[in-house]
Amino acid sequence: MATNIAFVIFVGVSVLWLIARALQDHRNALAMRRGLLDDLAGLFGDAKISLAPDSFPILRAHLPDGRGVKIELIADTLVFRRLPQLWLQVTIAETAARQRPSIGVLARPMGAEFYSTVHDLPEWIEPPQIGAPLLMRGDGRASASQLDRVSALFRSLFSDPTVKEATITPRGVRLIRQAAQGDRGSHLILRQTRFPFAPISRELVQKAISEAEALRQALSDEQPVQEATQLRVSVSRPWSGKSRGPERLGHPVRI
Repeated sequence: MATNIAFVIFVGVSVLWLIARALQDHRNALAMRRGLLDDLAGLFGDAKISLAPDSFPILRAHLPDGRGVKIELIADTLVFRRLPQLWLQVTIAETAARQRPSIGVLARPMGAEFYSTVHDLPEWIEPPQIGAPLLMRGDGRASASQLDRVSALFRSLFSDPTVKEATITPRGVRLIRQAAQGDRGSHLILRQTRFPFAPISRELVQKAISEAEALRQALSDEQPVQEATQLRVSVSRPWSGKSRGPERLGHPVRI
C-alpha cells in the first residue's frame, strides 16, 4: 500500500516538474524571440521595435531620404511536407506614390502563403525561367518594356533559393527571404516548431534592403503622383488558397 502511494506521489511530482519545465522553456523562448531584431536598431537613427501578437518583433525606421522601412519576422508552419520557415520581410514605403504598376513574384508557390501579396494581384504574367516554380502576377498596367526590365531582375533575384517573394507597387517595395529554418528533429518527431533563436544579422537585413532598392530602381523613371495609387483586388481567375495579404496590409491591397 505504502509503495503504491509513493509511486503515485512520484508520478504526480514528475508530471508537475515536466509542466513547470515546459512553461519555463516557453517563457525563455518568447524572451529570445522578442530580441531577434535588437541588433538591427543601430542601422537606423530612429528605429522603434514593437511586438506582433505572436511575440515576434517588428522594427520600424526611416532611410536617410525619408522613406519608411518596416522589418518583420513571419513564422510559416502551414506546409506539411516542409520544415517550418522563419521569413524576413522587408518593406520600404515611398514618401509619395509613384505612377508605376504593381508586379510581384512568389517562388515555389504552395497555396498556403498567408503572408503573400502576389496571390492577390489580378493578372497572371509569364514568369522568367530559372529552373524553379515561380508565380508572377500584376495589376495589368505594366508595359512590355517594364515587364522586360523587372523580369530580368526577378530572374537574377530568384536564382537565390532563399528569396521567397518580391513585390513592387506604387506605394513601395517588399522583399521576403529566408531568415531561419525549423529544427528538423523537433518537427519530424514531435511535430513542434522550434527555430534557432540567433539574432537576425545586420548583413542579412542590409542585403534584403539592397535587393529591395534594386527592385525599386527597375522602375525608377516613373514619376510620383499627388495621391496614393491603391491596388484594388479583382482577381481574374479563381484562387482556392486563403492568402491573408489584404488582411496584413489593409484593404485595398497596398504597400
